[in-house]
Amino acid sequence: MADIGTREGLRIAIQQAGYYPNLVAETLETALAGEPVESFVVHHEPHFDRDELRRHVSVLVLTPTRLIVGHSDEYPSDDTHAAPYATTSTEAVPLASVTSVVVSRTVPTPASHQIGDRPLDVVLTVGWGAMSRIDLEPATCGDPDCEADHGYTGTVTSDDFTLRVSEAGDGMSRVDDMLTFSRALSAATVRVR
Repeated sequence: MADIGTREGLRIAIQQAGYYPNLVAETLETALAGEPVESFVVHHEPHFDRDELRRHVSVLVLTPTRLIVGHSDEYPSDDTHAAPYATTSTEAVPLASVTSVVVSRTVPTPASHQIGDRPLDVVLTVGWGAMSRIDLEPATCGDPDCEADHGYTGTVTSDDFTLRVSEAGDGMSRVDDMLTFSRALSAATVRVR
């Protein structure tokens, strides 16, 4: 990633992703509303949907006051669109609203891990209260012979946005970029408290 804290660096990363760069850049410029860019991650992810290759790009941008989350998808022509089309959206989240920044890493041979060793992949999950995931399971009393209905137990987890990058799929530089952005976002959420 070139010059992680600048608008020009963001523009270059969008161009390098090669996924409708003018559309993605225009959408982000609208959301940025003139604020400076402090850090960013651009993640282009192709995937197969049945027998078709589909692409989408996610862009996270940190400004002094907000987290901008951008996402763009492409679709083939259908009954309502004569030609292929794309949808793009951004959400601007005030940093004071960010409730959690979870960074998960997968590392090889953990017994010999040294500080500074690079992970195989990084998953960033950011929560701000717009979406939650509920995981439920039947509650039990501990008696293996009990047949009573004890209701359910579970957890509610903030799950507004998750992004995964891996060395195998994206390259080590993208893993490094994700760690850099994750550090910047974590630091920014401390700053606004």
